[in-house]
Amino acid sequence: MSHRTGRTVRALVLAALLFALCRCGWAVELWSDDQGRRGDLDITGKATSLVSDAPYDPILTPESWSRTTLARLRLGLSVQHSETMNSELAYEQRARWISGAAGMAAGSAFLPAEAPAPYRITQLDWEICADDSASYRQEIDRGLVAFHPEWGEVTVGRQAIGLGRGVVFGAVDVFAPFSPLEVDREWRRGVDAFRAEYRLSATSSAEVIGAFGETWEQSALLGRLRGYLGEIDGALLFGKRAEDFMVGAAVSAVVHEAEVHGEIAVFDTPEDQGSGGLWGADHLVAKTVLGASYTFDVGNGLTVLLEHHYSGFGVEDAEDALVRLLDEDFRDRFLRGDTQILGRQAVAAQISYAFNEATNGSFLVLTNPTDGSGVVSPSLRLDLDRNATLLGSVFLPWGDEPSAGRLESEYGATATALFLQLNVYY
Repeated sequence: MSHRTGRTVRALVLAALLFALCRCGWAVELWSDDQGRRGDLDITGKATSLVSDAPYDPILTPESWSRTTLARLRLGLSVQHSETMNSELAYEQRARWISGAAGMAAGSAFLPAEAPAPYRITQLDWEICADDSASYRQEIDRGLVAFHPEWGEVTVGRQAIGLGRGVVFGAVDVFAPFSPLEVDREWRRGVDAFRAEYRLSATSSAEVIGAFGETWEQSALLGRLRGYLGEIDGALLFGKRAEDFMVGAAVSAVVHEAEVHGEIAVFDTPEDQGSGGLWGADHLVAKTVLGASYTFDVGNGLTVLLEHHYSGFGVEDAEDALVRLLDEDFRDRFLRGDTQILGRQAVAAQISYAFNEATNGSFLVLTNPTDGSGVVSPSLRLDLDRNATLLGSVFLPWGDEPSAGRLESEYGATATALFLQLNVYY
């Protein structure tokens, strides 16, 4: 056994032991007193298996079949220091193993990203050991202090920031958004940020959000005004996102018992976007989301969601995607999540139903209306007991498959896949 292989085996054994400890329920209340101060340690373990069969292409996917196994152990420390101050820290270990010659990018459309997270002064993400088919890493994903004065909220440190109203897509969600096909959506990756919210009235507030990267060009500074009136909830955003200046708006409302939501953002970029420009200006890019959901009185409630997404950052023709990814500016935007989709448009339809208190199902259809490709994904979630859940999903794509190293459609290159995940919480 080589030294590298030995390190990998030790990593696998350690990851298995950590997950076993999690299953045993080693969660504790670290301390508490009669003044309301306390410390708690939450433990979560995830064991994930993804088997996928990608369309064969001698250049893009010479190895069609792959099996990806992912183990994650997350320790979350939360401390209530006083009525007006609390802090959080999350430490995570994760191991990933890939079979065959698929490479570490296998399953990247469905599993949490391995790319460096945006808007971090330093990653605090370390490689313990790795080889061609396995990696074992540790990361500090949260580290924040929150203050709660009478006039608002202040949060400093590594934190999750979600903006907007979209469910599958986002136009104003600029901080480490999820990709549409990503199954494990429980934890948004933390960003190094400062947030200060001031309550203007009982129904409105003003907020400043600063998210910081290694340089000013990789940082963001946004202002947000938000409020609600009756059943209408809205927000206005403006400021700097990396090297872009952006303005955006998000709104949601209840109309005849249906929830409707919309988002729009316009970005002034330093580089020309070609045919993606807005109003004839190559440096202006628009993103929009328009969606609605309604719960029908069928059994325990059948919820139907529809969303349309337009992204001016996407490619107009899937055949140009790989060439565009060679461009550093476009690649950086794609990895940062400036565009959640590779193309310009996408439509999502999802049906969700709770069969009983322990069983929930959903059926997602994601399609690119321009080239006609798409993915169907039925999912089932089982609550095995109070602390454990089992999630299963199937991904069935359609569309023109890649040829000679070139995409013929956006989702035609997506793998047919089976996803299984066991989650244990304490």
